[in-house]
Amino acid sequence: MAVSANRLELLQIADAVAREKVIDRDIVLAAMADAIQKAARSRYGSETNIRADINSKTGEIRLQRLLEVVETVEDYSTQIALELARDRNPEAKIGDFIADPLPPMDFGRIAAQSAKQVIVQKVREAERDRQFEEFRDRVGEIVNGTVKRVEYGNVIVDLGRGEGIIRRDEMIPRENFRYGDRVRAYVYDVRREQRGPQIFLSRTHPQFMVKLFTMEVPEIYDGIIQIKSVARDPGSRAKIAVISNDSSIDPVGACVGMRGSRVQAVVGELQGEKIDIIPWSQDPASFIVNALQPAEVSKVVLDEDAERIEVVVPDEQLSLAIGRRGQNVRLASQLTGWDIDIMTEQEESERRQKEFNERTALFMTALDVDEMVGQVLASEGFAAVEELAYVDSDEISSIDGFDEETASEIQTRAREYLDRIEAEMDARRKELGVADELKQIDGMTSQMMVALGEDGIKTIEDFAGCAVDDLTGWTERKDGETKKFEGLFSKFDVSRVEAENMILQARLAAGWITEEELAQDGAETVEGDAPAEE
Repeated sequence: MAVSANRLELLQIADAVAREKVIDRDIVLAAMADAIQKAARSRYGSETNIRADINSKTGEIRLQRLLEVVETVEDYSTQIALELARDRNPEAKIGDFIADPLPPMDFGRIAAQSAKQVIVQKVREAERDRQFEEFRDRVGEIVNGTVKRVEYGNVIVDLGRGEGIIRRDEMIPRENFRYGDRVRAYVYDVRREQRGPQIFLSRTHPQFMVKLFTMEVPEIYDGIIQIKSVARDPGSRAKIAVISNDSSIDPVGACVGMRGSRVQAVVGELQGEKIDIIPWSQDPASFIVNALQPAEVSKVVLDEDAERIEVVVPDEQLSLAIGRRGQNVRLASQLTGWDIDIMTEQEESERRQKEFNERTALFMTALDVDEMVGQVLASEGFAAVEELAYVDSDEISSIDGFDEETASEIQTRAREYLDRIEAEMDARRKELGVADELKQIDGMTSQMMVALGEDGIKTIEDFAGCAVDDLTGWTERKDGETKKFEGLFSKFDVSRVEAENMILQARLAAGWITEEELAQDGAETVEGDAPAEE
């Protein structure tokens, strides 16, 4: 059968649109069929169920009216009786559709315009879907594009087969782009939105620097050198921690390159951002010392439970360690994941002296001893009365000038002091109305119960409703600064694991969970909201 010129033209248009928009030809033909269906309904009635088919080889258009087979006809434009349907198709049954051919139709001006709008809309949707699928798989990559326009400080980038946006807060400070400028950026998110897929680009993202080094340093691309962590103050300074899987290759030297060629290529792309390349270490203390370069560190003290570290530097190195506006210590903290407290040797000495005096005064008051005995006990490393009360007596009697009788007397006084404090706390606990059943929880002390009572937590159900953060406190990091919030048990040296176990015991006692659920979910944390009481 010969193909008419109109049909050939229809297929040629479909091919041209598919090539231009980089979408499937069948999608364009389906859009055309939808447009023809809409135009046909405007002629034969909007309630009519019309189907249009376009032959993808010949371009022939076939229009059909679909009639649903029913027992009793209510709408003759969309339904047909079962008996009449079986005259056309003996195997027809209720729920089937009978296709009734319609004659070819000429499009009027309004129908043609309406059909064009449908095609444009369908093709645009298909183009958006193609763009979303393509760039969704490119999240985490660097793309190159041309600045198309600048809107309210946001830069719209033409990526060839899509448009990306670099928001003002994702651009390096003091960086200006104009129409036509070439730009390189990192794809950090692709989302579907009402106006189509949005491709979000960034030049301040830490991974942008990682990808730039991967492009410049073959050893990183090959996996011989790993970038373990990155911290950036965009446009000013950055720190990057690297480690080599091959002992014969220096990771820092490889990233710097011959005469600094490799790192300078990255610095040039980042508008002169200074980059400190630091060897990564599994030992947190060594890693933090490296991260604080160029400052020299005298001593470090780690608190692994709180993920905090105290760094002691010589007096003249303090400003260098902190950096301008705290930049050096802030970046080191971001790089290592530890909260870093910096103090000078003089400050540390003064603090230690203060702690020594406080412990001496505590022992003098609690044990009713003179200053010399209190100082001896403090200098031997005892920090609390509990340690003296329950330590092996040999540790006390082995101190110069002490004998077994003295050790026994000190322990007796220590236990009497603790019993007295316990009685006072228990009385205060009862005064606050804190229930006795809280004593059943392992690790719970009268002092802890008083702290709970003062915060309005008085029953086992009240305590079961607590989260771990309520007890141990939490930290929030904002704008590179860390703020610590105290918990109810912060002063009692209770770890997060211990607090979690105490809450689980309370929830078990309150009947919120069963022994079986506790055994099944023992590995899960208690960070979420407490279950509601029924």
